[in-house]
Amino acid sequence: MANEESTTLQNILAAGKEEFLEKGFKSASLRNIVKTAGVTTGAFYGYFSGKEALFAALVEEHATAIMNIFMSAQEDFEMLDEKEKANHMGIESRKSINSIIDYIYEHFDEFKLIICKSEGTCYENFVHNMVEIEVAETFEFIKILKKQGYDIPDMEKEVCHMIASGMFTGVLELIEHDMKKENAKKYVSTFLDFYIAGWSKILGI
Repeated sequence: MANEESTTLQNILAAGKEEFLEKGFKSASLRNIVKTAGVTTGAFYGYFSGKEALFAALVEEHATAIMNIFMSAQEDFEMLDEKEKANHMGIESRKSINSIIDYIYEHFDEFKLIICKSEGTCYENFVHNMVEIEVAETFEFIKILKKQGYDIPDMEKEVCHMIASGMFTGVLELIEHDMKKENAKKYVSTFLDFYIAGWSKILGI
């Protein structure tokens, strides 16, 4: 009985992934999912409360893992001595982005769902939430640099948000375009060179 339940669950998850990848969350049909899974609608509700709960079951673990990698890099940077932070600008970002890319390519379909197919779910703001964290941390970094005597022009939050959003959107385009991992690594390395050089110019470091 336990094996049968496990098989049913896996069939539902597989059918849900297929439907969401093809149509996105908003256009996905629960009727198609249960038909593909070979179960009744009643049986489906024995496992999930609805379409969004199924979507969450497919992506939540991986969304959390990526956010943990991202936040770990922020925390590592915060733990540095303030005098060392200018010399480390971009190092933690590069490490975390590369770790994120490695993780994404181990779970590509799930990230395709998060980045490209999540409209209508709580995950549609996943990238925006990362951008907001990046902006807040950037302004904290600027405060530290100013305290150390760097002559940094005042920056509007909107401008910082545009820069951070451009970085994350650019990096994550590799998912939208189904880029091969080896090409993605080269693309991201070049993109980060450009991004870090731009911030060095703005901040004068």
